[in-house]
Amino acid sequence: MNLYIKLFFVSLAIFIFNIPFGYWRKNVKKLSLQWILAIHLPVPFVIALRFLSGLGFQLITYPVLVGGFFAGQFIGAKIRDWRMKNLKIPLTSCLIYDIYSVIKNIL
Repeated sequence: MNLYIKLFFVSLAIFIFNIPFGYWRKNVKKLSLQWILAIHLPVPFVIALRFLSGLGFQLITYPVLVGGFFAGQFIGAKIRDWRMKNLKIPLTSCLIYDIYSVIKNIL
C-alpha cells in the first residue's frame, strides 16, 4: 500500500482514538494527574499503530500523526464544550458513557 494512503488512515485512526481523551481532559483540572493521563495514555496506541502499519519513523510521518493526535484532543474538548452549553444535561468525563446515557433516555 502507498505510504501516503497508510499515513492518512493511521492519522485518521489516531484522530478518532483521541476524541474521547480530549473530552476527558476538558473535564479535569489542568496539570492534574488525570489531565496528564488524558494526554499521554493514547501515546502507546500511536506507537503501536506505527509499527503495525509499517510506517516506521520516517520524518514525513511526524507532523501528520502529531497533527491527528492534537486535532482529536481539540475536537474532543470542543464536543464537551458544545454538549455542556447546548444540552444542559449532567455530563461525566467519559464521552462513551455520556452518549450511551443519551441513547438510553431516548429509547
